[in-house]
Amino acid sequence: MKILLVYPQYPETFWSFSHALKFISKKASFPPLGLLTVAAMLPQSWEKKLVDMNVTALNDKDIEWADYVFISAMVVQKISVREVVARCNELGVKTVAGGPLFTTGYEEFEGIDHFVLGEAEVTLPLFLRDLAGDSLQHIYASDKRPAIDKTPVPLWPLIKMKNYSSMNFQYSRGCPFDCDFCDIIILNGHNPRTKTREQIGAEMDALYNQGWRGGVFVVDDNFIGNKKKLRTETLPTLIEWSKRKKYPFAFFTEASINLADDEELMGSMSQAGFDRVFIGIETPSEDGLAECNKQQNKGRDLAASVKKIQNHGFEVQGGFIVGFDSDPATIFRSQINFIQNSGIVTAMVGLLNAPNGTKLYQRMKKEGRLTTSFTGNNTDININFVPKMKYETLIEGYTGILETIYSPRQYYERVRTFLHEYRPPRLNKPLTLQRWQLEGFVKSVWFLGIKEKGRRYYWKLMISSLFKHPRAFPLSVSLTVFGFHFRKVAEKLVNTKVGDSPALG
Repeated sequence: MKILLVYPQYPETFWSFSHALKFISKKASFPPLGLLTVAAMLPQSWEKKLVDMNVTALNDKDIEWADYVFISAMVVQKISVREVVARCNELGVKTVAGGPLFTTGYEEFEGIDHFVLGEAEVTLPLFLRDLAGDSLQHIYASDKRPAIDKTPVPLWPLIKMKNYSSMNFQYSRGCPFDCDFCDIIILNGHNPRTKTREQIGAEMDALYNQGWRGGVFVVDDNFIGNKKKLRTETLPTLIEWSKRKKYPFAFFTEASINLADDEELMGSMSQAGFDRVFIGIETPSEDGLAECNKQQNKGRDLAASVKKIQNHGFEVQGGFIVGFDSDPATIFRSQINFIQNSGIVTAMVGLLNAPNGTKLYQRMKKEGRLTTSFTGNNTDININFVPKMKYETLIEGYTGILETIYSPRQYYERVRTFLHEYRPPRLNKPLTLQRWQLEGFVKSVWFLGIKEKGRRYYWKLMISSLFKHPRAFPLSVSLTVFGFHFRKVAEKLVNTKVGDSPALG
């Protein structure tokens, strides 16, 4: 068999980091970990190629070479998926589709020969069995939550690592919480399932042996979902490996705000080489948190929790949402104040949407408020249900947040607030400067320190960071580049002409 694995293109969003990647001559943030893992599950004797359309173009010759084209995607890649499927249909090559987009919405797609839904450890073997017996079905689906202690190491030789700014690694699946807008529990369930210490070592070795040195995103739904195993097995394994290899990786991950309640755990993560964590803050409004069932965030001083995590050596990135039914007219100013005061530099603010199958989706459907399908894009001013707040008021307030928090003055001010709290650990890590880092710094000086209108804020931060926070100077440079990306995306979004709301039209 000849298998072509295709990862469709994703549009420009806050998460694409497309403008920032140009500073370091990278083409994409992360490789398609799901497809690389599926590739490792296929028979070794099969020929395999991978085309990440975010890195390189998909040519007709690539498609014609294959017996089957395997496609995996997230919701935000929907448009590109349709184009890939159409091309495969025109060339007469069969398609197999799986991943989050199809697991929660395969009914929206025509022209796909076979759907392999749910978790591949369960459904892919069924597909392969029927393929061998020449009795393939259209849909393979299961709601089973398999153990992942036999999941193979991704097939890293299928990609060129130099095209990416970071690698990725999955340690667990599942989240113990029950936020009503989140589809993670639909895809991966509530019970965190984890890999073994042997798997962790093998995956770290695989990345290291391929020559990778740099950031590694631990893509778990909630890295601290199983704290006991983290303390007793996972983090000790990572700490030992990182020390032995002299800290070649800088880990970052996603976690819940209750990480702030466990100083021992934060200390261990820091010792393992973690220096960033994304946390879903969502809203400073207690009513909003109650509405979306964000129990882990309720009844606590969220800003104090963020600062505590920063004090333990982590840059806290945050997700924020506006558009809850309970949101008052003051929510936009409240969000701005919280973001600025907390020093969350990378603040991803989006409109509330209802992904397929979520509790929010079911509630909106019951109330007759669903309108368009969920795009998965946090920069298209789309909301797929009728909001309680007047749509024009919601959009005006939302774009007002973006204009404020990403403007040079407020953005650089937020970086300084963060640096005041940031306490990176003193690890026995050699100081190395890679070529792409030097290139990024030089370009930041030119584009942000000379060409951009807000250059005085850039220089104020650079000088302050160099003298007051020298150990965080490389991070400060990175954050200035991130800010440039956020400004560009926000400017495009704000300047987009807002016509009739999809929710009203």
